[in-house]
Amino acid sequence: MDRSDLQQLSKEQLIELVLRLQRPEKNSRTSSKPPSTDKKEKRENSRPGGAKLGHEPHNRQLADDPDEFRDHVPGICEQCGGAFSLDAAMELIGEYDEIEIPPVKPYVIRHRRFACRCAHCGSRAKAPAPAIATTTPFGLRIHALAVYFKGFQALSYERLSGLFRDAFGLVVSEGALMNMFIRSHIRFKVEAEKAKVVLRAAQIVASDETGVRIEGTNSYHWVFHCKDAVVHQPDYSRAARVADEMMGGHKPAVWISDRYSAQQKHGERHQTCLAHLARDTAFAFEHGSDDLPFRFRVWLGRAFDLAKEVATFTASTLARKKRELEGQLTVLLTVTTQCDLARQLQAKIGRARSQLLTFCDYPGRVEATNNTSERKLRPCVIQRKVTNGYRAMWAAEAEADVRTTVDTARLSGANPFAVIVNALT
Repeated sequence: MDRSDLQQLSKEQLIELVLRLQRPEKNSRTSSKPPSTDKKEKRENSRPGGAKLGHEPHNRQLADDPDEFRDHVPGICEQCGGAFSLDAAMELIGEYDEIEIPPVKPYVIRHRRFACRCAHCGSRAKAPAPAIATTTPFGLRIHALAVYFKGFQALSYERLSGLFRDAFGLVVSEGALMNMFIRSHIRFKVEAEKAKVVLRAAQIVASDETGVRIEGTNSYHWVFHCKDAVVHQPDYSRAARVADEMMGGHKPAVWISDRYSAQQKHGERHQTCLAHLARDTAFAFEHGSDDLPFRFRVWLGRAFDLAKEVATFTASTLARKKRELEGQLTVLLTVTTQCDLARQLQAKIGRARSQLLTFCDYPGRVEATNNTSERKLRPCVIQRKVTNGYRAMWAAEAEADVRTTVDTARLSGANPFAVIVNALT
């Protein structure tokens, strides 16, 4: 926009333009932007580190099965100097664990193949070649460690190779690491397909997506989850097609997501993430010129309070509380306001009106927010920041299948590394 364009604007349009330019940028508290993009507070205004006053101390629990016991008994009496006999009565007054990891080094088995010459006929017989002669020299646990460190500790090929060399004294090239992931992919793909079968039969499904670089292009990492399964899926697209293909024609009773259009119409009913609307409300409240955002903020607070205790109410009480919230919302959506931020917020909440209180009809089963999906995507975001994405789609798919296998097993409390080992066995 140049000077001539500005001269053609009316006084009201100029005022609106100036007001928009004066608005501060959104942050993680007033939008869906991640906290890492927020401007850091000055040191004098930042919160001090360490435990806060009144913090309940947490002490390490003693090991259930110690490898060694070392007893410490007094030798002489501190009062009279007399020596204690070997059969003196003792009272246990304290136990303390000393923990150490023994030196870790590769366990190498050298397979030697021999040939023998027959003393009767003179022919030369060779021993059968061991299986290791035509496969990788690296064992199952080395494969599992590579997959775990790459996928869940966000190590690049270079850093992972350095870890094996420096910590374990094992030389593993980056090419050998890549071959490990290629070989192991089929095992995790089988487990991922099992999780997809469970997802496609679920009645309540939540989803979200985040950006990722794949083959140098802007792509997306999707997550879909239900009560018994978590499925990660990379794709070049953010379109609704990805969700349609994932569900394979199945339409759950409730779909939980944010307001993005590609996430809509995949379930019979929908629960919009109230946390997203709460952040939009916070921005309108802080930078608007009307009290309507504050009233929406109070309404959302009541909805969150209801969501926290929704499973404790009787059906009649829950129905009454839902009717009260719906009535209050009707009033708020009909309020006339001159603040454009308030009008935009009012329109956004109005479009999602039928999706705000769905959780009331499924007490304890449908969450009022999509925070669970965002938590499941957080490791993927960290991976993206550390490695800047994937050079090939097969690598993105392989890691997604690993995350699917591990995250699904985590729902039942399984140990991630143990899950990887079991999948490779």
